Amino acid sequence: MISVNDFKTGLTIEVDGGIWQVLEFQHVKPGKGAAFVRSKLRNLRTGGIQEKTFRGGEKVSKAHIENRKMQYLYASGDTHTFMDNESYEQIELLSSQIEYELKYLLENMTVHIMTYQGETIGVELPNTVELVVAETEPGIKGDTASGGTKPATLETGLIVQVPFFVNQGDKLVIDTRNGAYVSRA
Repeated sequence: MISVNDFKTGLTIEVDGGIWQVLEFQHVKPGKGAAFVRSKLRNLRTGGIQEKTFRGGEKVSKAHIENRKMQYLYASGDTHTFMDNESYEQIELLSSQIEYELKYLLENMTVHIMTYQGETIGVELPNTVELVVAETEPGIKGDTASGGTKPATLETGLIVQVPFFVNQGDKLVIDTRNGAYVSRA
């Protein structure tokens, strides 16, 4: 058991039968009444985000998540195959389980597979990935780096807003936490 006063970003807890990861939290001490903790939690099974308020000092169960380093091999229909680099054990996940992560996954990419009590609950991506621009409007001479943005479709199908100087075929660094353009690779 862990006190809600000890919340940290990234902590995994078990609440109401679900496994949740703490995205944000705020300790609130009103002038009148008891202190409480306002938090933003992500359900690791469904990916849904929920805001929840806990009484100060309330206890919740800590969920022990195991991370295994695995390589994304290939997609076959609605199934995606991952392989453990040490034991060569393979697991398969459905597209519905990794819907968000598919926008950033490339074959042979190394990721962390999260498991809880033997149940595979998701894929943890690196903070940034390098993806190639598959399609975008061509840059026009005179467009500046500090100007506006235009949409670009990447090799995985993800659409991001990029500066005007980015062209088709450029390799970009994309933040997987918010899907934003970071820089050219």
